[in-house]
Amino acid sequence: MPAEWEPHAATWLAWPHYHGDWPGKFEPIPWVYAEIIRNLARHERVELIVNHAAAERQVRKLLNKASALTANVHFHRWPTNRVWVRDSGCIFVTCDAGQPRAVKFRFNAWAKYSNWRHDEKIGGLMAQTANAHEIRPLHRETRIVLEGGSIDVNGCGTLLTTEECLLSKVQQRNPGMSRSDYEKVLADYLGAPHVIWLGRGIFGDDTHGHVDDLTRFVSADTVVTMVENNGKDVNHKPLRDNLRRLKAARDQDGKPLNIVEIPMPGAVVFEKRRLPASYANFYIANGVVLAPVFNHANDRIALDALADLFPTRSVVPIYSGDLIWGLGTMHCLTQQQPSL
Repeated sequence: MPAEWEPHAATWLAWPHYHGDWPGKFEPIPWVYAEIIRNLARHERVELIVNHAAAERQVRKLLNKASALTANVHFHRWPTNRVWVRDSGCIFVTCDAGQPRAVKFRFNAWAKYSNWRHDEKIGGLMAQTANAHEIRPLHRETRIVLEGGSIDVNGCGTLLTTEECLLSKVQQRNPGMSRSDYEKVLADYLGAPHVIWLGRGIFGDDTHGHVDDLTRFVSADTVVTMVENNGKDVNHKPLRDNLRRLKAARDQDGKPLNIVEIPMPGAVVFEKRRLPASYANFYIANGVVLAPVFNHANDRIALDALADLFPTRSVVPIYSGDLIWGLGTMHCLTQQQPSL
């Protein structure tokens, strides 16, 4: 699996339509999407999934108003339940020779929701469109559930994930799979034989600890990781534990990681619910990094850190105070198709 900063052929997105993901606050969401697409389409092709022809007509009008409709935006009329393509879509991987590959893990809506059957088909349709050979990983003849947001790779054989997500006994995706079973799957199917296990995710994350809200590779030997300096905050202890694990970790060559700490945004609360706002949910595309911001003083710290880490890319802030009501931001919405 190539690192996210390696060259892309395209970014995949699914247009928002399910009001239940943003109850009472759906109206601004399409405009946030338009801003994301406008910035991405300047640098790479955008493969945009819409539910049907009527939806495509509406989306074209909206994108046109937002100056986001260009020849780089390609439409696909496939029904979806939700928009979280990072988790429902396939994962494109490189191979030594021959046809590109697309790893299609099973998607079951984070072992939490009942409406996922359209989304389970999206990865296969993506693979067909990209002319990639689809691979469906199995463990003991059963398809494996794994979401793209639960992993992050450096493209050199090292992968980040969390125990809360993959090894949870409460919301277990794959009953009977052990730590070593997962490590074999990640090595065999994603080319990542070296796994760094973090602990728990941030409070409010309904995916049970996805790593893309915690710690991300930004180069082969460097990660950014979220920290919470307020000792009374619910995220202080789990993030401190993850930082300790990272400091003790080694990469695929036995070398320590370079660690860049970024403070969490202040608590984002809506309807008395603490939301999983995190600067770690940025997305790296060709020439640009899309970074979620929340109108907090720490926005500038996060943006400056990313600008230092990606000097050849523009770092574009995307206001995500409304978007995070859907419990995800930039990285959750996107899935890269690398140039293979």
